[in-house]
Amino acid sequence: MRTCWVLDHPAHVRLMLPLLQKSGTRDLIIASNRAEIRQLLATAEGLLPTRELHWVERPVGRYKVVKAWMRIRKVKAIFRRAAKNNMPVKRVVGVGAPLELIAHQSLRHHRHSSFERWYITDTEVNHVAHRLAKKAATDVVVPTHWDASLDGSFITQWSGRLHRLDGLHGHIHLTPQLKSRTIRHPPALLVRRLQGDGIHDSDEMLPLDEETWADCDVTFVDEFNGIDEPWKLDSMLSSADGVITQSVTMASEAVILGTPTLLVSKAQRGFLDRLEREGAPLFRWQSECKGDAWEDVKAQFFAGLHLTDALEEMEWPDVKEAFVNLFFDSSPMQNTLHQ
Repeated sequence: MRTCWVLDHPAHVRLMLPLLQKSGTRDLIIASNRAEIRQLLATAEGLLPTRELHWVERPVGRYKVVKAWMRIRKVKAIFRRAAKNNMPVKRVVGVGAPLELIAHQSLRHHRHSSFERWYITDTEVNHVAHRLAKKAATDVVVPTHWDASLDGSFITQWSGRLHRLDGLHGHIHLTPQLKSRTIRHPPALLVRRLQGDGIHDSDEMLPLDEETWADCDVTFVDEFNGIDEPWKLDSMLSSADGVITQSVTMASEAVILGTPTLLVSKAQRGFLDRLEREGAPLFRWQSECKGDAWEDVKAQFFAGLHLTDALEEMEWPDVKEAFVNLFFDSSPMQNTLHQ
């Protein structure tokens, strides 16, 4: 089945890696024109097989509606050309990326039951994307910890095929690693600051107080700075003494690997609640970085750096196999729950 894999976020490149490694030689990739995605794909020799690649623009910032319309138009042309060459795209798979699903579904001959459009998400508050995906998707993949109270009735109103995975996306693309119990002096921290042009940033983003990491040995892994070897991010997260971040994705990945993490964000996610329930070393701050309560959380975070040897190893569900089987197993419906 010729498949179009949509890469809309750097974390999605890592998440889709096991699928892309098993993908067919005639499959194609549509990737958002983001510096971090370009860097990942440019340094993926030996990891990712070569596939037909098309770049599209992100529908963010000014004229985002126009950008979205132009992206759909470009992708429709790609699908139309594939069909004309007798190599139709039978399946589209994306994470939180509904525009390619809309482009695919809008072509009449793609509405046959043999064509599939998969929408994968772990972000309940992505309401606009959910509404768009609901019009075009045939399959939706969400985690078992999905918080339906945050999703704008997306799941309760979904009538297509629903697949649930018991684990976080980080459990799919990260690898458990041995972690040193010795904390350096000064502590070695990773800090990720967001650029502020993301879909949820205006509602969730809080400014980071640079005094938070004063007197620490800091490595910045920002959207706008990038890192030299992006495929080694998991080992960087694991080897750091701690992480301070505005990114919920990085926060979840770091604590899965056992690294104490201070997340400064108003974001609400089911996977953050799950991590807290399971005792992950996650410290959340959801308002302006000032006041006695902020100082207390910051102190708890730095104290937590020295308590990693007391942490119990977190359960690592085998969600990767279930995820891959959804797309390549001969009987994928064994992993599926239907509404």
